[in-house]
Amino acid sequence: QVQLVESGGGLVQAGGSLRLSCAASGVSTSSYTMGWFRRAPGKQRELVATITKEEITSYADSVKGRFTISRDIDKDMVYLQMNSLKPEDTAEYYCKARYTFYSFWGQGTQVTVSS
Repeated sequence: QVQLVESGGGLVQAGGSLRLSCAASGVSTSSYTMGWFRRAPGKQRELVATITKEEITSYADSVKGRFTISRDIDKDMVYLQMNSLKPEDTAEYYCKARYTFYSFWGQGTQVTVSS
């Protein structure tokens, strides 16, 4: 059964850094576009970053220059390096894998940034 499991969330002070990991099992993600989404309490889900199988990346304007998405295709792993964190980055972060009609979501990991 396909599973995406996020880890690495936690509490960090503003200006600090955090690295999120997403581990996929039950599927080879080598042909998938991978992405990170986030949802803050009372707000809509938003796209944070994506990375294709060609390792082409894109970022939301709010995180560009601070966050970096990367992947290890051989290990079916995706990462989100978050630097210069701000309180407005506080949210539940979700990993997503997509290929044609298939899409899979992780359970989420909480990131809390204190001022």
